[in-house]
Amino acid sequence: MAESQNIEYKQSWRDEYLKWICGFANANGGTIFIGIDDSGKTVGVADAKKLLEDIPNKVRDVLGILVDVNLHETEGDDFIEIIVDPYPNAVNYKGQYHYRSGSTKQEMKGATLDKFLLQKKGVRWDGAAVPRVAVGDLKKETLVFFRNRGFKNKRLSEDTLTDDDEHLLENLKLIENGYLKRAAILLFHVDPEKFVTGAYVKIGYFEREADLIFQDEVHGNLFEQVEGTIDLLFTKYIKAMISYDGIHRNETYEYPKEAVREALLNAIAHKDYSGSTPIQIRVYPDKLMIWNEGHLPENWTVSNLLKSHSSRPFNPDIANAFFRSGYVESWGRGISKMTELCSAGGLPEPSYLVEGSDFWVVFKKDIYNAEYLEALGLNNRQVNAVLFAREKGKITNSDYQTLNNISKRTATTELTELVDKFKVLLKTGTSGSSISYKIVGQ
Repeated sequence: MAESQNIEYKQSWRDEYLKWICGFANANGGTIFIGIDDSGKTVGVADAKKLLEDIPNKVRDVLGILVDVNLHETEGDDFIEIIVDPYPNAVNYKGQYHYRSGSTKQEMKGATLDKFLLQKKGVRWDGAAVPRVAVGDLKKETLVFFRNRGFKNKRLSEDTLTDDDEHLLENLKLIENGYLKRAAILLFHVDPEKFVTGAYVKIGYFEREADLIFQDEVHGNLFEQVEGTIDLLFTKYIKAMISYDGIHRNETYEYPKEAVREALLNAIAHKDYSGSTPIQIRVYPDKLMIWNEGHLPENWTVSNLLKSHSSRPFNPDIANAFFRSGYVESWGRGISKMTELCSAGGLPEPSYLVEGSDFWVVFKKDIYNAEYLEALGLNNRQVNAVLFAREKGKITNSDYQTLNNISKRTATTELTELVDKFKVLLKTGTSGSSISYKIVGQ
């Protein structure tokens, strides 16, 4: 059996392996085998009987925990098994906090250690208290905005409109032992970046991956960031197609506004603010990407997000305030809501990329419209053909001729361009009437 998240092999005992026991105790528990090499082969252990007594005593005296130590006698060489249970409280080795991650041991420091210690106490990062900040330091206008929005969305009672600020924050569980929580600072403070580095949103427009054309930053508390970011995106970065229904002017955006808002709200509510990196939004000619530093719940993958799931916010106090304001639902429907909105708008479903602490939501634009195709350099006949293939699922050479009233030779030339030069259509079939062309990716 190979080394893994819960198994570690050591050829002989050294007292420094108490760090590995500490790491297992702080994570999900595990087993250390003494007298087995890295390949899993038993090599034997000296002074086994003495170690049976020494190891439990050293673990107790240095780490303050208990472990099971067992001797396994085989026909060949003997080995020792140390079974470590996961501990609900933080365990330290001479003031150092170690953690088992994958098949490695890591020492926790700085923000990582701060977050770990809080979680062991049953406190999330956004629930930690902040000294020397008073209720009077919070932004009155944002508190009024929150009250009005919550009442309008029937998430707050009418009494809340006249309630004093301190009582409101206490009801939101944003005050702990007389101190404001970090969530209260982020949600309502005039300048939360004084307390939390990187608590803002960056937006950039890219023609290509490394070709930044222009950019903006949105600062302020979280409510101001939500409203300011959505306003900026849909006035400067995302185009609107204008149409008229009689005298009424209609605007249809490239991406559903409510879907983008939902993705932004998720990024803000689930962001790991201890990472000190702003939320980043990248807008390209054909897609929009929203990134935040964050983590899925333990043992979750993207597949858990795409099916019905419970609501498990990374920052519960922030998520609760967003729910009370009417910004979000509380039942984990954000992903399905975005999917429904994009499908209703004729767009591809959003995709989700998770790698380490990087979490991306990607919206893809319906690029198969006349404006975009003309910008690529297609002529009018080719634009008509692509729109025909999009609607019908495919187009043949005969269809192309009929649609544009042209010869077979011209149709063949222009269809070949759409495949080889513009890479918009994909040729299927081998010969004659079996050949047709469909939209790439469909």
